[in-house]
This record gives sequence, structure tokens and C-alpha cells, in this order.
Amino acid sequence: QVQLVESGGGLVQAGGSLRLSCAASGSISRINAMGWYRQAPGKQRELVARIGSTGSTNYQDSVKGRFTISRDNAKNTVYLQMNSLEPEDTAVYYCYAVGPMLYWGQGTQVTVSS
Repeated sequence: QVQLVESGGGLVQAGGSLRLSCAASGSISRINAMGWYRQAPGKQRELVARIGSTGSTNYQDSVKGRFTISRDNAKNTVYLQMNSLEPEDTAVYYCYAVGPMLYWGQGTQVTVSS
């Protein structure tokens, strides 16, 4: 089993920054890719960014140039640096990890005020 614990969400004004962290524990040797999804009220969960075991990254078009995903394998932690935040980025952000199955964190709220 893999456990994921997120932190770093909060309330920020438009144009501000936040950094989300996701710490993995448990059977971490079986983890391949990790990343972040988000879900806004009344909307479906959508992929924000992912990072593979080799460090390759993918981003949703709406966050390219503003968000950066990174991974510290020594700390078993993945980060999402979010800059130039917009009200449309308001959502619950969920960390995920791909291994023998798909693992999810509990989610962290990000609220961007205009």
C-alpha cells in the first residue's frame, strides 16, 4: 500500500503563488508516475500535471508556464509550484501515484480570490 499526504493549500489573491507538497510513504518502490488532479465545484476531476519516474513532465494547457511539477525522490515527495494563480484555479487538488494500482491523497483546498 501507498499513503499520500498533501499539504500547502490555502487562500491566495489572484496573481499570487502557492506550493503544494505530497509526501508518499509505504510501498514507495512500486511507484512510477505521480502527479496532481484538481476538482472544482460542479466540475469533473481534471489532470493538472504529472511527472514520470525519469522526470518527464506533462501539464494541462491552462497551467503551462504558470505551474511547475517536481519530484524529490530522496524525500519521496512531489511538489506543485503554482504561480500567477487565477480564480479559475480554485479547486480541491489531489495528489496521485501510479503503482500496482492508482493511489490518491485526501485533497487540499486551493482558493484564489479575485
